[in-house]
Amino acid sequence: MADPFKLLVLPGDGIGPEVVSVALRVFERMCQLEQIETEIQHDLLHGAAWDRYGTFCRDETVVTAKQSNALLVGAVGGAKWDQLLIQSEDPAERDGLMRLREELQAYACLRPSRAYESLLARTPFKPDVVAGADILVLRELCGGLPYGKPRGIDELEDGSFQAYDANFYSSEEIRRFAVVGFEIARRRRGKVTSIDKSNVMESGILWRRIVGEVGTDYPDIELEHLYTDNALYQMMQRPTAFDVVIADNIFGDIASDLVATYAGSLGMLPSASLQGLDSGKPAIYEPVHGTAPDIAGQGIANPIGAILSVAMLFEYSMQRKDLARRIESAVVKCLQAGVVSADLGGQASTDQIGEKILSVLD
Repeated sequence: MADPFKLLVLPGDGIGPEVVSVALRVFERMCQLEQIETEIQHDLLHGAAWDRYGTFCRDETVVTAKQSNALLVGAVGGAKWDQLLIQSEDPAERDGLMRLREELQAYACLRPSRAYESLLARTPFKPDVVAGADILVLRELCGGLPYGKPRGIDELEDGSFQAYDANFYSSEEIRRFAVVGFEIARRRRGKVTSIDKSNVMESGILWRRIVGEVGTDYPDIELEHLYTDNALYQMMQRPTAFDVVIADNIFGDIASDLVATYAGSLGMLPSASLQGLDSGKPAIYEPVHGTAPDIAGQGIANPIGAILSVAMLFEYSMQRKDLARRIESAVVKCLQAGVVSADLGGQASTDQIGEKILSVLD
């Protein structure tokens, strides 16, 4: 008999607990329907962890995460905690989620976005421009500016200030990440667009060189290099021309938020942070959106990003692509029925959207 699938649930802050609760119900219902045995543990992260334990991520949480098959995580952060430990040079001390990413080495962050036919009017595009858009932004998650040292803000002799951040990448960090991008492209439409600023950044020069070297091992995959500023412009002008876009930590973060416009709302976007494809190691699944403190506790947050993150969990951690497609299909039917949240122009509550998707799955 197979061991139970171990899931660690970290609801996060703001609207995190609301959307994760609904996504967890979808996970449990699908496992029940498919007779998949599970072992679910709950813990706190970032702001919620600070309020109870005085730390953004406990050592015990890291241990449990490393012993799990997957983590389902809600958005973290908020003004209440933003200024804590601000003098620390280690970013992981100021962000519980960053610590988990680093501890697990979940370096490959998959962030897909697509244009839904029933939501085309909710996008800023002409329907004929965005219709059919289906993109996956792959963001490098464990290197670059967010983790670079030295970093800091220094006061100069004249009383003014100087701020600095270091953008470090090794050839091996880039190589392992690029391999994931090309492997994913083989499962999709066979095209990789690598974005960088090699015209002005040394890290960009190395990035382009290593990605090009990896590309020679994948002659079946079309590879193009674009400067990031031009790439973002092209992604708005020609949404359907892109398949897999690979980028460093900062540019990937920017690009993935930008392509949320294809889906009509940032609340629609899921993510999977992996230690390589098919590694069997713990992975992090979370919606891309933030904590939205202005609507927290009102029950109106869009849970679809979290629900689609569960679909990615089934595909990448359970190797059950069939179940992922069933959840995605249920989301499409929910949208087609007009059961949508306020960010998409609807009036459905978080729970109502969850109930609709569960009814379709049943």
